[in-house]
Amino acid sequence: MNLPKLKYILFYKDLLPHATLGAGWCVSKKHIRYISRTNAPLAKVAQYQKPDWNRAVSEAEKIVGYPTSFLSLRWLLSDEIANVALHLRKLVGSNHPLLKTAKGLLYNGKNNMQAWGLIVLLVSKAAGHTADVPDLEQDKAAGVLHSQRALAEVTEMIRTSHLVHKGLVNLQHSSAEDSSDMMFGNKIALLSGDYLLGNSCAELAGLRNQELVLLMSSAVRDLAEAEFVGPRDKQNNPLPSRPLANVEFKHLNDKGLEPLIVSEALGNAQAEWTLRHVLSAGSLLGKSCQGTLKLAGHSVELQKQGYLFGKHLALAWQACLDREPFMPGSSGPFSLVCAPVMFHLQHDPSLYEEIEKGQDDVLDVDYEAVRKAVLEGPGLDLTQKLQREHSQAALDVLNQLPPSDARTALANIIAAIQDI
Repeated sequence: MNLPKLKYILFYKDLLPHATLGAGWCVSKKHIRYISRTNAPLAKVAQYQKPDWNRAVSEAEKIVGYPTSFLSLRWLLSDEIANVALHLRKLVGSNHPLLKTAKGLLYNGKNNMQAWGLIVLLVSKAAGHTADVPDLEQDKAAGVLHSQRALAEVTEMIRTSHLVHKGLVNLQHSSAEDSSDMMFGNKIALLSGDYLLGNSCAELAGLRNQELVLLMSSAVRDLAEAEFVGPRDKQNNPLPSRPLANVEFKHLNDKGLEPLIVSEALGNAQAEWTLRHVLSAGSLLGKSCQGTLKLAGHSVELQKQGYLFGKHLALAWQACLDREPFMPGSSGPFSLVCAPVMFHLQHDPSLYEEIEKGQDDVLDVDYEAVRKAVLEGPGLDLTQKLQREHSQAALDVLNQLPPSDARTALANIIAAIQDI
């Protein structure tokens, strides 16, 4: 065993909790479902105390039985990833985006989307499984199926590979003195992202479920397509489309496996924002929740509800994060396709003149001028309304499941998101 792998093991050895789990049965109108329950009291309901993101995640991980941030510990300890970690040190001091991505993946905080594996497992545990699932397939200690835990790992690996690939830099517009470091960073980002995506495909194929492979493949397609929606600067940073006047919001037809129609949404603030983030986030989380219910043998109707839960949760999460750059004391650049900016552009199209300055480089935009304009307009209130709508839609789906500690933990996570 090499030194990097040994350091990982020594560091994480004492962090894996041990939970004593029991079991129970839940009878519904359609199926007899196995619901795993902990011997500890149910998670505290968020409405009785101020929601806290770290507490909500910590309680949820106890219900699942181990920190799901380390779901991918098996591949994290591989020689390939250990070598990537060593090579990343060579990029310290450069401005390569891969360093920022790596930092975001390693530090667990409210912005860290590595909680997606946790959400998939909580949905698995809250819904239970049908009685005809073989005993060998059940992980009775965690209260989920072995295949569901594998799918949670696949979800995290696909998400991580996408974030790593987004760190690639267009070298045609880099100075000669920076090109060496940037070229090296691009190689690391490309190869490590491919490694994670390749491993996720291999693990997904190992589940031997053709319908699930098709479902998750469409989610990977959506992630790729998200990088080509609307105008972009020369580094592929997204820019909002020019706002159209008197357009009506139409809900996306995203309940099947077919690609979404992009042209119908561009220029409409809510439709374009929804399209961008369904492709880049909601599709993967939604289809992972749908897939985990498929593995448990649930009806097609319940699987569709699982997709809606994951999609609305991801969109609520994104709407909350979009508000952060406009909180008191905030400064510096932010995403120009965040909901407050897009809503303000619909309200005052004249701001688009400032946005157009970013066609060569988004850093050419006067972010403080954009921030000031947004703070004086209706964008923040409309974003908060959008977040509440998606949070409520996720809760409506969640309330269809039988009461359990896993369902309560998911409700706590939704409540904590609203407090971000």
